[in-house]
Amino acid sequence: MRATLKYLFAIIVSTSFLFTQTDKNFAKNGMVVSASELASQVGVEIMKNGGNAIDAAVATGFALAVTYPQAGNIGGGGFLVAHLADGRNISIDFRETAPKNADRDMFLDRNGNVIKDMSLYTHRASGVPGSVAGLIEAWKKFGSGKITPRQLLEPAIILAEKGFTISERFAATLNNYRNLFEQDQGAAAIFIRQDQKSWEEGDLLVQKDLAKTLRHIAEYGINGFYSGETAKLIVEEMNRHNGLITIADLQNYRPIIRNIAKGTYKGSDIISMGPPSSGGILLIQMLNMLENFSIDSLSFNSPEYIHLLTEIERLAYADRAEHLGDSDYWPVPFEMLTSKEYAKARAEKISLEKATPSGEVFAGKQTTYESMETTHYSVVDKDLNAVSITTTINTSFGSGKVVDGAGFFLNNEMDDFSAKPGVPNIFGLIGNEANAIAPNKRPLSSMTPTVLLKNNKPFLILGSPGGSTIITTVLQVILNIIEHDMNISKAVSSPRTHSQWLPDQITIEKDALSAEVIAALENKGHIIKLDKDGKIGSANCILIENGKFFGGADSRSENSVVGY
Repeated sequence: MRATLKYLFAIIVSTSFLFTQTDKNFAKNGMVVSASELASQVGVEIMKNGGNAIDAAVATGFALAVTYPQAGNIGGGGFLVAHLADGRNISIDFRETAPKNADRDMFLDRNGNVIKDMSLYTHRASGVPGSVAGLIEAWKKFGSGKITPRQLLEPAIILAEKGFTISERFAATLNNYRNLFEQDQGAAAIFIRQDQKSWEEGDLLVQKDLAKTLRHIAEYGINGFYSGETAKLIVEEMNRHNGLITIADLQNYRPIIRNIAKGTYKGSDIISMGPPSSGGILLIQMLNMLENFSIDSLSFNSPEYIHLLTEIERLAYADRAEHLGDSDYWPVPFEMLTSKEYAKARAEKISLEKATPSGEVFAGKQTTYESMETTHYSVVDKDLNAVSITTTINTSFGSGKVVDGAGFFLNNEMDDFSAKPGVPNIFGLIGNEANAIAPNKRPLSSMTPTVLLKNNKPFLILGSPGGSTIITTVLQVILNIIEHDMNISKAVSSPRTHSQWLPDQITIEKDALSAEVIAALENKGHIIKLDKDGKIGSANCILIENGKFFGGADSRSENSVVGY
């Protein structure tokens, strides 16, 4: 009872434990940087009550399922990368899986053409959710042992049951997605106001069905989601709407502890996520290629700098399309793609004078096989356990379908498979056989939760949402700190660009490049396009220097740093 009252006081009534606005980006004992201030507060309170960074990350994840429903989730999946205080580097894959009854042509019509929006806004778009299993697995194996499941989930339960007041930006998001909610009775009942008026800042968002689902998890662990009443509700939802997920799919789901993707860059060790994420491999490959150039002589966002990043990104994303998929189903050439030698050979193809048309960029030849809406949050504790987690339900609010009676959105991660070789998904990414749909397979991802180490101690914890732009966002944040000597706040908020092989263009943020820089790039043969949303990524990062934590909450979104 005392713990419950403490959470109620800390989360609902008071924010007195926070630093002032001036000081809140700095802390000595623990820090959480996430897309929601309430969720970040939850994680910090867990550490104050004796939990470690893993415990805090798990509690933050469940809170985000309530306060950031467009991406924080229990209906989706994600990846965890961590450096633990005892020196271990770990990664947990809790990516969604294709249902057992999925098949490679399930989104094609009788003529072999992709059926528009079937992999996005239908119940068949949903893979088997992995977030609950992954978070509980992390807590069981790597938590402090001092925090109970009830303590982990009680703050999220309270926020869902009692509701929380929404911000102006979140109100606008809910209003902008009203047409999506109107297509599903369950979504409309929760995310459209009962009086049918528009949401406004200060309105209370209550999610009682979600609170009930979270209670089941608190009481029964993974069985509270993958068996029993919640599982029954998921399957009934599928059966009503021609979905594929079955009780067997749910009960057979398992998170996987994976080998991390490892690399180095100018004195820092990189630990990141391996397949079925493409993020870690491409990040390491691009940094390896950059080591072959005098990048430290290039000024930030100059024509020469943007040209070099673009050429490197095109080569890496061409490899992604050809070589990367779920390593349980496809022999990913992991060692080749992350080797310094391979990167040097790829870098030799780059001209510093002119753009290489994407039509002339191909995946590297493999000689042997060696033995968008997303949210990211970073956590560190006083013992320097460093946790980087990226989770997703794919596009904002996933498929737009809420499980009736359970209160959470279903993902539309099946779109991350290659529905047909050479046909782009919603992020414009091309895939081939490596990422074809298969039963129980996990779709390729761009999520890039990453930790950089110096002298085997965490130096930078980072990641970002953003679909195909996640990897290049993480790359640029690293370069901003190491090459351009920015502080963490500037590093995550400085303007960004992106290229991914196809389409043949450089995507830029509004006001990212001057007219002179754009003209110089066009003279090299580049095509410049403004990002449709006006922003690229939304990085939430922590920089650690001399035992002190400095939080970087990307100004592109309503992100928050909370420390103590």
